[in-house]
Amino acid sequence: MKENDMKNTSKTDWARIDAMTDEEIDTSDVPPLTDEFFSKAKLRLPNPSNTTVSVEVDTETLEWFRKQGESASQQMSAALKIYAAAHKYSG
Repeated sequence: MKENDMKNTSKTDWARIDAMTDEEIDTSDVPPLTDEFFSKAKLRLPNPSNTTVSVEVDTETLEWFRKQGESASQQMSAALKIYAAAHKYSG
């Protein structure tokens, strides 16, 4: 990235864009989202802040996460977050 790239000012009329309804937005160039797309989709959660902890994980589980092709720690964090949210109201 060049230094001047961050100094460019957008020429987009954001007020006009914000005033548009969904029906006024031209999405004709957006391809349809197929079952194949969703079968390959991966959950990406925002990560506003992290705390580093040590957790004992069995070898088989750790290896499974490592084989997923992503950072094992990020994937485990996402899995824990989903688990916690699913059990939030279960007493």
